[in-house]
Amino acid sequence: MSRFSSERLNKIEAYTPGEQPRDKSYIKLNTNESPYPPSEGVIRAINQKAVEDLRLYSDPTAKELRSALAELYGVGEKNVFLSNGSDDILNFAFMAYGAAGACFADITYGFYQVFAELYGIEAEIIPLSEDFTLDYRDYLGKDKLIVIANPNAPTGKTIPLWQIEEILGANPDTVVVIDEAYVDFGGESAVGLTERYQNLLCVGTFSKSRSMAGARLGFAIADEALIADLEKIKYSTNPYNINRLTQLAGAAAVRDNGYYMDNCKKIIKNRDYTIAELKALGFEVIDSKANFIFAKTDKCGGEELYLALKERGVLVRHFEKPRIKDYNRITIGSREEMEAFISAVREIVGEI
Repeated sequence: MSRFSSERLNKIEAYTPGEQPRDKSYIKLNTNESPYPPSEGVIRAINQKAVEDLRLYSDPTAKELRSALAELYGVGEKNVFLSNGSDDILNFAFMAYGAAGACFADITYGFYQVFAELYGIEAEIIPLSEDFTLDYRDYLGKDKLIVIANPNAPTGKTIPLWQIEEILGANPDTVVVIDEAYVDFGGESAVGLTERYQNLLCVGTFSKSRSMAGARLGFAIADEALIADLEKIKYSTNPYNINRLTQLAGAAAVRDNGYYMDNCKKIIKNRDYTIAELKALGFEVIDSKANFIFAKTDKCGGEELYLALKERGVLVRHFEKPRIKDYNRITIGSREEMEAFISAVREIVGEI
């Protein structure tokens, strides 16, 4: 850091994205990307004219994309917010609603802690239970921003809608953010509750189930007043924050929703296969409703397995937090990728 940087910025431990090594070709099971390409409609949308039009600013309202999402989710256009990835929206939420503090789980998406530190927000870190279950009762009666990933990352565990309703009802004067980045892989979306709860902000992404991690596109669905808050921040910082190509690709992806939901079914099937194979090898695997699984074995440590897999050209995600250092998070890829992963694991375990 430079000598000009603020003391608060110097103290922040920045979020560490999944590694993207270039030293050789890897099977990438470390960043929860989709193994399947975007739909044909998306590919057609990025045509020569679209590229030529890059000389023009993008539509700050993203009208076509907003309308497509509103229709898909059965809400009004004024209930939809769009931005440059769901991380951008989470950032805005901490900025807008975190003045009185924020609370989130100890084992969850690492960016929540970073955003709290970035804005000087006092964070209440609520431990998950021993089996990584979130106890909704820990979030009742909080006079501060509540942020819950559902399904959670890196565990893949979910909480049911009735528990989310309990949290919303017990916190009428604070915003509850439900981060639904992985909901299409078996979770239950809370979007339908936004009609009844003015304090609910559901955040989604095109990076996981819609195969557009590289396009950077996120969305939120909420009461019109909450959307207006986010719009004010967007127009006060970067009104053109979704480029023209991403808007076109996003609208095409929404129109091709059936293709992506079919891919989610394939990933769920591959997830079930991988869980069964790992359990047959003696692994403990957390029940997951996401496009990844969280697993460990008593035959070797989490870091040891991660490094052994990397040597064999397979990347998974390892975390250093004491509670989860024995685990690895494994993205679910294609069937061929998962068979290669299991083969590598079997080889490693056999050598041990």
